[in-house]
Amino acid sequence: MNMNPILEIKNIVKDYPKVRAVDGVSLSIKDGICFGLLGPNGAGKTTLIEIIEGILRSTSGEILYKGRHRKSNFRNEAGIQFQNTQLPEALTVKEVLQTFRNLYSHSLPLDELIEMCELQEILNRDNKKISGGQRQRLFLAIALANDPELIFLDEPTTGLDPQARRHLWDIVNHIKSNKKTIILTTHYMEEAELLCDEIAIMDLGKIIALGPPADLIKKSNSGHLVILRTEIDEQKLTDIPWAWNKNQDRIEIHTDNINECVATLIAKEIDLSTLTIRSQNLEDLFIRLTGKKLRE
Repeated sequence: MNMNPILEIKNIVKDYPKVRAVDGVSLSIKDGICFGLLGPNGAGKTTLIEIIEGILRSTSGEILYKGRHRKSNFRNEAGIQFQNTQLPEALTVKEVLQTFRNLYSHSLPLDELIEMCELQEILNRDNKKISGGQRQRLFLAIALANDPELIFLDEPTTGLDPQARRHLWDIVNHIKSNKKTIILTTHYMEEAELLCDEIAIMDLGKIIALGPPADLIKKSNSGHLVILRTEIDEQKLTDIPWAWNKNQDRIEIHTDNINECVATLIAKEIDLSTLTIRSQNLEDLFIRLTGKKLRE
């Protein structure tokens, strides 16, 4: 893997009349990795992505592609999968692919594109009459039509069922294995942990955390969650030495000492029949940093 940056984002600012949507963001994205950009709605991530893609102009700052200011080669070497794309009416899936391939001087062979995105069974269907998962795979194939070196995936699995989501993850991992660079936005923390080599968490127009997911979780000293899904006299928890909160129908206790925590709960005669223990994860880190749950 080439560790040189394929993209350098330097002090990007985007101002609107009443708000600064992006506030001095700088990032360096290495060649050949999957880079995740995460954040709650209103964080500024969509604005930042559209600036990187060249759809929006920044108020200030600069973006370098392969060490130089973006020129026509950027559009030729980048592929963008939007959440939703208006496709030509009355075309089959195969005809859609052929149409988009013909827009480029260099493109992936049609058979390779079909196989990579697993579209063999729907080639002759009207593009309006396919399932959500099939449609997302078609959008992905369109983004790959020009054999791009840099691929933008904008929440590619939103609205898909778990099986279709995991199916798309397999395809993304296959794309990664071909040494492509992927910039992924997602509202699914499991997705980011599984697919991304590095992530940036953004809120209020700024980057508030940056690095490999596992490193960020480890550095946060997040420990474990002890989860209780039963009615509890919350007065019994007022003097325990660990942070806790009530999350809908459950009590979540944040601890770095599971044995001591469980022993304390037993001593307080708290019902442990519904107890679950798990390591804290990227979503826990996100919520702790932003104070918000991810919203789909």
